[in-house]
Amino acid sequence: MEVCERLLCLAMVSSLFCVSSVVGKYVKGIVNTKEDWVFLTRFCFLTDFGRLDFRFRYAKSRCCQNILLYFDDSSQWPAVYKRPDKTCYQKEAVLRPENNQVINLTTHYTWSGCAVEGEGNDEVLSCVGGRSFRSVRERWWYIALSKCGGDGLQLEYEMKLTNGQSFWTQHFSADEFGILETDITFLAIFSFVFLLSCYFAYNLKGRQLLHTTYKMFMTAAGVEVLSLLFHCTYWGLYAREGVGNGSLKLLGKLLFSVSFLVFLLMLILLGKGFTVTRARISHSGSVKLSIYMTVYTITYIILFIYEAEFFDPGEVLYSYDSPAGYGLMGLQLLAYVWFCYAVLISLKHYPEKQPFYIPFFTAYTLWFFAVPVMALIANFGIPRWAREKIVNGIQLGIHLYAHIVFLAITRPSAANKNFPYHVRTSQIGILLSSPKAGAPGESFPHHAYGNSSFLGDSQPNFTELFSIQSGPGPVKTVEETVARKGQEVPRNNDQKIITTTADLVSTFSTPLPPIPPRISAHATPLPSRLPSFTEYFSMQGGGGGSTTA
Repeated sequence: MEVCERLLCLAMVSSLFCVSSVVGKYVKGIVNTKEDWVFLTRFCFLTDFGRLDFRFRYAKSRCCQNILLYFDDSSQWPAVYKRPDKTCYQKEAVLRPENNQVINLTTHYTWSGCAVEGEGNDEVLSCVGGRSFRSVRERWWYIALSKCGGDGLQLEYEMKLTNGQSFWTQHFSADEFGILETDITFLAIFSFVFLLSCYFAYNLKGRQLLHTTYKMFMTAAGVEVLSLLFHCTYWGLYAREGVGNGSLKLLGKLLFSVSFLVFLLMLILLGKGFTVTRARISHSGSVKLSIYMTVYTITYIILFIYEAEFFDPGEVLYSYDSPAGYGLMGLQLLAYVWFCYAVLISLKHYPEKQPFYIPFFTAYTLWFFAVPVMALIANFGIPRWAREKIVNGIQLGIHLYAHIVFLAITRPSAANKNFPYHVRTSQIGILLSSPKAGAPGESFPHHAYGNSSFLGDSQPNFTELFSIQSGPGPVKTVEETVARKGQEVPRNNDQKIITTTADLVSTFSTPLPPIPPRISAHATPLPSRLPSFTEYFSMQGGGGGSTTA
């Protein structure tokens, strides 16, 4: 585990340094290359409000260079990008002069806004201008620089690409419209879900039913809130300045992945019956889970590194459109097979848990398939100029669905017939230390619920605090070590103290003769009454007016 943690930290640090310092729609830089054609940036403009404002500077002696504007039609950008068989002149030839797709950075071209600055050998061409974009639909536009037949390119550039003047659209590419509003909405909803889970946890803790799996759910919801908070901060800065902090976006993605992994692990554990039908997972099962989650985490890290290092900015790509992305989809399907097998085994041994496991299995079957299906649709079915905003909404919706379903089936309410837990947290240690004969130590006794009434108060029922209900009958056992000077408390063959129930009469006018206790066939004779211990180990029997002695 230490090695995996080190790998995760190393990958996070490496990814942070790999993010460009300029990731917004305000871009600037310096080009100095021997190539005669280079790609600069891309942007998805609206149909009527797209605008490019630019400022270029280069030595007059290196005249004359051109700004080329390609759009996403198959005859334009796809026809020239990553096509080594085409020359610079052929790449310029696909542009349509009537659409003003070429900006000659010279003083002879009025629309370039170029002027000569300096004197002698220090003369430079400074070009300041702009260009508006109109098209029949939202389009991706790609900006390139060329000087065919020359001795390379050397130029300083500064560009501002906008869509209208609204705070919510100005610096956003058309495929990013609505992302900030969507993230803010889901941040509010997930915050409410997290607060509601904390309230439910308070009630469950009062009833000794706050188990590890519910704490994992709360962790996943809390990390999801933090992820959305970082995303909203990133997009807010991006909307204000056109330059976002890439580290915030990366941290948001990492937290989003952590939330997903914790929730996935919780589902597999619940499928295997952890905290529902058993107190712990077997050693072999723990090893398998550790290996699986380690592989899943490493694959996620590879996906982040691959996206940061190998995704081509000249192409519109999606996170899952990569070998690591397809690997994650395969691991998701493998997790579903494991989930199915675990649920079936749990139902086989605990059929009384059907009210929980049937809706649980049905709801999360949809969830397991939603992620791969969404990834495939995003890769092959959604137009690239609308992909990012649609996928963002769908992905958050899938996560919200998973959290709301779990919150509903685990709510501590008398009307909830799907509540999974029936053994109190204070009883788990007793089960692990004193298993029944013929039963594994991690298994829970067969019972539907620990407190089916779910009283309104949040205080525990102390008469059941150390008792395990395993079926009807007047005999109950208490597994506590009793230390007493003088005499030793006799025990039966199972080394358990025998307690029996006896009925009391509501009226005490005439004393009743003592009723002999019902003693098990294998029990030793009862000792003399121990007056000081009946208070500590008294329990309520089947009837409301009985006590144990």
